Amino acid sequence: MGKKILMKGNEALAEATVRVGCRLYCGYPITPQTEIMEYLSGRMPQVGGSYIQAESEVSAISMLFGAASTGYRVITASSDPGFSLKQEGISYIASPNLPAVIVDVCRYGSGLGLISPEQGDYFQATKGGGHGDYQLPVFAPHTIQESVDLIALAFDKAEEYLTPVILLTDGALGQMMGGVELPEM
Repeated sequence: MGKKILMKGNEALAEATVRVGCRLYCGYPITPQTEIMEYLSGRMPQVGGSYIQAESEVSAISMLFGAASTGYRVITASSDPGFSLKQEGISYIASPNLPAVIVDVCRYGSGLGLISPEQGDYFQATKGGGHGDYQLPVFAPHTIQESVDLIALAFDKAEEYLTPVILLTDGALGQMMGGVELPEM
């Protein structure tokens, strides 16, 4: 760890993702996670990685499924409605025991909801979506620093247990600014 720098939560999470060796992001824009996508669109090419903006959440999780089978560290991010759309694909990744990290930056409400922060996807994340019959490790950070620390742990556990891992954060944590120590490259 180095010195503390001031960063927005979503951007700190994205930078930590790069620093722990992830080299592919597949996603689709949705508030309040879009800054993760925006940040990685510029950062991934700088480290020899790839950024793919899919045409939908279903396409993004399907691309992640294919990429997870290659051995690279891969990630996607979404929010409530997009996370719901990804459920079948997440279950497909879990079935053949492939490692991947899925970030869910939760927002408030049922259906499309509002963009205010909440942990509305808690049950969907912790009980297994899609067809069921699986449960994934879920990490829920409380601070920006925990987001940074837990993204590294999420990748490590995905590879150790050969399973997708969910980082369940929320809009408040993603949008706030705070001091953070990033891991070394």
